[in-house]
Amino acid sequence: MRLRSLEDLRLEGKRVLLRADFNVPLKDGKIVDDVRIASCLPTIDYLLGRGASVICCSHLGRPKGKADPDLSLAPVAEALGESLSMKVTLTSAPNGPATELPDGARSVALLENIRFDPREEENDPSLAAELAALADVFVSDAFGAVHRAHASVAGVPTLLPSAAGFLLAREVGVLSQLVESPPEPFVVVLGGAKVSDKIGVVRNLLGRATRILIGGAMANTFLAASGIDVAGSRIERDRLDEVKETIKLAGDKLILPQDVVQASEFAENAEYEVTEVGGFKDGWMALDIGPETAERFAQEIGGAATVLWNGPMGVFEWEAFAHGTRTVAEAVAASDGFTVVGGGDSAAALKQFGLTEDVSHLSTGGGASLEYLEGKSLPGLEVLKVSPN
Repeated sequence: MRLRSLEDLRLEGKRVLLRADFNVPLKDGKIVDDVRIASCLPTIDYLLGRGASVICCSHLGRPKGKADPDLSLAPVAEALGESLSMKVTLTSAPNGPATELPDGARSVALLENIRFDPREEENDPSLAAELAALADVFVSDAFGAVHRAHASVAGVPTLLPSAAGFLLAREVGVLSQLVESPPEPFVVVLGGAKVSDKIGVVRNLLGRATRILIGGAMANTFLAASGIDVAGSRIERDRLDEVKETIKLAGDKLILPQDVVQASEFAENAEYEVTEVGGFKDGWMALDIGPETAERFAQEIGGAATVLWNGPMGVFEWEAFAHGTRTVAEAVAASDGFTVVGGGDSAAALKQFGLTEDVSHLSTGGGASLEYLEGKSLPGLEVLKVSPN
């Protein structure tokens, strides 16, 4: 997919509306992880360096169309200002007003949480028009939001000259390669809770992947669809038929757990033991892949030229059930291939194990990454595509 680039825009003396993804985690009003702010800095620096003024726009949390002081972007404005070594003005409303925006080139402002306005998630043309009136040019760098048909994501770029920022262009470039022509062997590792979130990715990548490794709670549904009694483990019964069909289509490309760490209950201090997948105790549940499976997964990852990992192998936040995720994370980090990690839980696992800097690409978009890998059309990208000649 080819997107319009920053080099296509005339920026000198222009006001740029930059749709960023500053949806950062907060605790007691303080930013816990600023990676999403840092990821957008190269684009902001480029715009300022070309003589533009920048008006940033972002959502934070789910305020449901109402102002919520706990979800104000004030902490983001402060952190962004510190990162840029300049004052960043925070407006009082998501759509400005224009009188609160600083004058002159090389200035930065931040609109208040765009989701305080109910028209954002409705993709209301009136909000898109109000936002567009604030600027001369639109730049999208919010990869984590491009799967949303929202006013600031899909509406504004139809009204202004627009392009993808560096972060967005990088994300699309990396994921496009995985979907279209990944260097082989290509190993896909999927985990996490829900089959429904990732079954589309499995099916869309079957033609490209050399191996697809399934762990986490989603593996329970695959095991159940294979005829294995998973006792008290969580499964998605409404997906069993679809999973059975996928298993048939995948053949030997698909690798499921051969052993698991089963626990008596979903609790950090629960009684637990390693068992073969056919040996569940009545009422017990799988909370991690077992050591044999973890080693098999690590071997597959170690021999890959390209690795995609999305989703933990177990409840890695609890030490008793962290071994599988840690083994996969270490294998990905040690790989000589091109490694792509997506999803908030996978990123959190890398951080927990001190391996964040040891992967080729850490995606900033959870749902957006998955939908792209499923082959879906994403509204925020469609409006930025280069028109065919």
